[in-house]
Amino acid sequence: MAAPADKTIGNLNGKWVMNKTLSTPIEPGLALQGVGWMTRKMPSAEQFTHVEIEQTGTGGMKGSTEKRCLDYNFRDHSDWLFGHVKGQSKWISAAEITDDFLKSGWIETDAEKGGPNGETHLLSHVESYDAGWTATQIWGFKECSDGQRRYARNVVIAKGSERVELQLYYDYLE
Repeated sequence: MAAPADKTIGNLNGKWVMNKTLSTPIEPGLALQGVGWMTRKMPSAEQFTHVEIEQTGTGGMKGSTEKRCLDYNFRDHSDWLFGHVKGQSKWISAAEITDDFLKSGWIETDAEKGGPNGETHLLSHVESYDAGWTATQIWGFKECSDGQRRYARNVVIAKGSERVELQLYYDYLE
């Protein structure tokens, strides 16, 4: 389901589910992050919901909790899926996004300005202490191929010279 008009990057409260039809497959990104084959296959079979940035699988598979403090200071985090990582997040405008893939496809209207200074996006950057990968995400809203406005994330996962680009789209449930 399309995102309601009152949902902006400043108001993601609610229940969201990743739309697997519109999203690119996540398995190559998980593989680059060193996630084992069996675990990589589970998200492809499970339906994940996104509740206030706490991910859980409807089939019972535990997801990971994403806690974001938007001051761009690194914070350590550890979980069963990604191991020991450090991450930082902040509000960001489209003009500040330098990577061509990360800045592509966003809706940039006044109605999308949900940040405290009119920003239309969140930037999240994570670095793995153990596996050597980085993941950079831009969150915002896009008009999808079906013509509906959806919450989305452009994600770049990199390790050495390898790079995986993902576009993730979310349906609003409630």
